[in-house]
Amino acid sequence: MAAFNLTPSEPSPFILMGIPGLDAAHIWISIPFSTFYIIGLFGNFMLLFVIGKEQTLHKQMHLLLCMLALTDIGMSTSVVPKALCIFWFNMKGITLGGCLTQMFFIHTVSAMQSAVLVTMAFDRYVAICNPLRYGTILTNARIAKLGLVGLTRAVLFILPMPLLLSRLPFCANRIIPHTYCEHMAVAKMSCGDITVSRTYGLVIAIVVNGSDLTLIALSYGLIIRAVLRIASKEAHLKTLNTCTAHICVMLMFYTPSLFSYLTHRFGQGIASHVHVTFANFYLLVPPMLNPIIYGAKTKELRDKVGKYTCRR
Repeated sequence: MAAFNLTPSEPSPFILMGIPGLDAAHIWISIPFSTFYIIGLFGNFMLLFVIGKEQTLHKQMHLLLCMLALTDIGMSTSVVPKALCIFWFNMKGITLGGCLTQMFFIHTVSAMQSAVLVTMAFDRYVAICNPLRYGTILTNARIAKLGLVGLTRAVLFILPMPLLLSRLPFCANRIIPHTYCEHMAVAKMSCGDITVSRTYGLVIAIVVNGSDLTLIALSYGLIIRAVLRIASKEAHLKTLNTCTAHICVMLMFYTPSLFSYLTHRFGQGIASHVHVTFANFYLLVPPMLNPIIYGAKTKELRDKVGKYTCRR
């Protein structure tokens, strides 16, 4: 993993403190961290394996699930290995280049996952509101192109964040009260003017999350309107049931993500350990639960997973 180019005379590294105020409990905290991470890796790799092996699962929705699984793996892997080094071995140091690289990957994967959730909402809209043309509107090739657009958007929007920070001077106090290099946590370590960096981060958060949430809300607004036109209540429930997995995944991603972002910028009265715990929540729990939710709600996928896990 290539780090961002910095000056040759890079000073002492940053210190990641883990979860502030809970240093004595780091060993115990590492148990759910490692457990969630292992379960998440197993579930997402299993999902990728099963969809890859089974030709009958090479469909639009399952291709989106593969994209979601890849972002889940990237999200947790960007954070957990370093966090476990802090908890188990007290290895708290990280270079500026390493810190900015970690920041880039965390925020890029997060923006990419948001784009995948938007595409999944559009997929549900087409499937429910225009089912006869579903196969022609959303082909596998078109899904792949939408994924590439989401990745390109994420890289182009996030790349300036570490580049702006790399040009700033940093103070002697380089202790970051966090388990990973979050954008504003690193920016606050600078002795220079962080107005541009702070403003850019705020604008990107509004543009990415705001536009994505608006598109998701629009998709579900149109879905609800279409469902209300169906006379049968049983058909209402059956149709909405196809959206429940996506709604659960969406709420698990955006709720702690927005809480973490807002508290870091405006929640000075919130205890540090509460903020850091929530910040880790959306990087750990959704990657663990997403394959479980979709496995439980999608019968075809559940049957195929059972075919491999229940072999004797």
